Amino acid sequence: MATAGMPLSRLVFTPHWLPQAQFAGYYVALDQGFYEKAGLDVHILHPSASDDTMDYLKSGKADIISHFLVSALIARTEGIDLVNVGQLSQHSAMLFVSRKAAGINTLDDFEGKTAGVWLAGFGEIPRSMLEGREIAVQWYPILGTVNLFMAGGIDIMTVMWYNEYHQIYLNGLNHDELNTFFLSDYGYNIPEDGIYTLTETLESRRDEIRRFTEATLKGWDYAAENREYTLNLVVSLMRNYNLPANMAHQRWMLDRILEFQEYKTKGLTRTLLCPRDYDDTVRILQERGLMGKPCGYSVFHQPVLKDSVE
Repeated sequence: MATAGMPLSRLVFTPHWLPQAQFAGYYVALDQGFYEKAGLDVHILHPSASDDTMDYLKSGKADIISHFLVSALIARTEGIDLVNVGQLSQHSAMLFVSRKAAGINTLDDFEGKTAGVWLAGFGEIPRSMLEGREIAVQWYPILGTVNLFMAGGIDIMTVMWYNEYHQIYLNGLNHDELNTFFLSDYGYNIPEDGIYTLTETLESRRDEIRRFTEATLKGWDYAAENREYTLNLVVSLMRNYNLPANMAHQRWMLDRILEFQEYKTKGLTRTLLCPRDYDDTVRILQERGLMGKPCGYSVFHQPVLKDSVE
């Protein structure tokens, strides 16, 4: 809580993508003054589409970032001394989609087909899942749109349920024209978005990081209870960044993101990274040769809200 007359502590937060409803809780916390009430002067600095958010953290351009669990674990073994201080996503949002008309109805039907996959952070888990089943596909990198899938240039596409799946629908393919293969249904329920900072930042500014996390959760709670306000805020921000802003798509994204933050069915307290999820992610990355010896769960995950209420 801010004390009258006391200066606010400046923190720079960088989400791992451009403005969209995926990060709505942070925008709401800023707009509603939750960070200021916590004694923080928070600046949200978005990366460009070509920037690596990890570089913002490593260089000191950002104090706190959001990122995928997979990407963070890889970065940690590559020498970035980052820690997960709060896990927001608790369920995998990743899936494969195919057209029903193409006759790709089971995973076995993937054999020999072409599959699109996004770059770093998106490909490790789906590749591992198919390789573990000895299903060979021809992978194609996807950059920014669903156009290649819509044009029939690839048979299968890796998408996020809250984002690209709905983009495909908005581009003209109905839900009943698509087959969906959720990775979580095949034992790969690896969560995505978490809050990260450097170990040295956590050690020197733990109380500020705690207050940031608490205020962020208030932002997400407010977003869940005030969705029309939140959507208008997100769309306004996107337009300020000259980004295409589709209200229907952002509504879908916000609703799905909130669903993936559900934690009680896992027997967790809020912001806790499930140890089994950590172990499964490490195993998958090591099997694919993408990381060496891990630092250990308790070193990597240092939640600042250990006593958060369920």
